[in-house]
Parts: sequence; C-alpha cells; structure tokens
Amino acid sequence: MKNVIIISLLGVTAYYLLSAFVSIPFGEDFINGVKDFYLNKSPEDLKVANVVTSIVVNFRGFDTLGEVTVLFLASTALGSILYRRRSSHTALNPQRTAPQASTLVQAGAKVIFPFTVLLGAYVFIHGHLTPGGGFQGGAIIATGFLLMLISYRKFFVEHNVLTWIEALAGTSFVVIGLAGLVYADNHNFLENFLPAGELNDLLSGGIIGIIYIAVGFKVGAEITGILDTLLTIKEAGLDPEEN
Repeated sequence: MKNVIIISLLGVTAYYLLSAFVSIPFGEDFINGVKDFYLNKSPEDLKVANVVTSIVVNFRGFDTLGEVTVLFLASTALGSILYRRRSSHTALNPQRTAPQASTLVQAGAKVIFPFTVLLGAYVFIHGHLTPGGGFQGGAIIATGFLLMLISYRKFFVEHNVLTWIEALAGTSFVVIGLAGLVYADNHNFLENFLPAGELNDLLSGGIIGIIYIAVGFKVGAEITGILDTLLTIKEAGLDPEEN
C-alpha cells in the first residue's frame, strides 16, 4: 500500500511537471513586458548600471532579506551545536593543535590577506556598478580569514566582535527597510528613499549601496565565525556528529 501511494504521488508530480514544461513556448517570439520594465527603470529611475543588482536589492529586496535571515539561522544553529565542544577545548588549549604552516605559506598569507579583504570590500561596494554584491564580497573576505586561520595556529577571531558585526549589519538592513515605510514616496518596505545620484557613480542607486555593505559585513562575519569554529573542533580531534 505504501509503495502504491508513493508511485501515485510521483506520477501526479511528473504529470504536472511535464504539463508545465510542454506549455513553455520554446522557439516562439515570446515577448514579456516585465524585462522591459526592469531594463528601463533600473538605469533611468534608480541610476543603477547593474540591472541584476537593482532587481535583487530593490525590486526583490524583501526576498534578499529572507536569504540573509536563512544564513543567520543556519549560522546560529551550527554555532549552538558546536559551542560547548569549542568552549571546552579552547579553555584547555587556547591555540589550535594542527602543525604550523611553512614559513613560505605564512609569509604569503600575510601579503595576500589584506588584498583579499580589500577585494571583498570592492566587490560589495561596487555591486551596483559591476558584477558582485554582498554575498560574494562577504565570502571573499571570509576566505582571507580562512587563509590566516590555516596558516597560523595562534590566529583567532574574536567571536564577540563577529556577533556585534552580524547584529549591527542585520539591524541596519531592517532599519533601512522600515525607513522606506516612512520616507519613501509610496511608503513601501525597502523602497528607496535616498537620492538616486548619477548613473555609473559610486554613490548612485540610493539605498542599494548601503544594503550591500550591510550584507557584505554580515555574510563575511558569519562565514568567518563558522570556519573558525569548525577548524577548532576538527583540530581538537572532536567529532561534531557525536551525540
């Protein structure tokens, strides 16, 4: 009986998926006015050269806020699982037990680290002008910290500072959205209420640049904290999957 139910559900799902696929007008001159709206409104009204950014942060900003929230919840869940193991280990041994990296690797890490952080900042600050954004820039910054973590046993990140960065960045995102309810023309959440500026200018795009900076700091702090915790647990010889 169980197999019959499963097969029936799979059959119904396959039927609707196939019906939706067949209804797609492949090869036809199918023109949708939505793309024209975004392509025209982004550079003209918002003064944003990167149309994808204007969609993700402005027109679809509430969804982006949800994505940031999901990342925060995942980071919090992982931290709560590993916190006790990490605390007990670092209390007994304040430095990681992995072998020290070679002098060449350490010297290279010192040189590359500031440029990696700078590249990450560039990616999310210029996200409305060139391909990039807060998630990409934050991940690049976290990569720089990962390089230092695996190169130096005594290199640690201060988790209290990371927590404050995450909180301030996330709060800034929400506050900007709430400000749109008060100061924007149509009083919508996450609606732009700042001057759009000039196209291809660093200060163009209204609230988009501020949101990307907040997202970049939040993503970078969360991923860095996760990497530091996982490295500490791994090098302590503790299995995170233990009950």
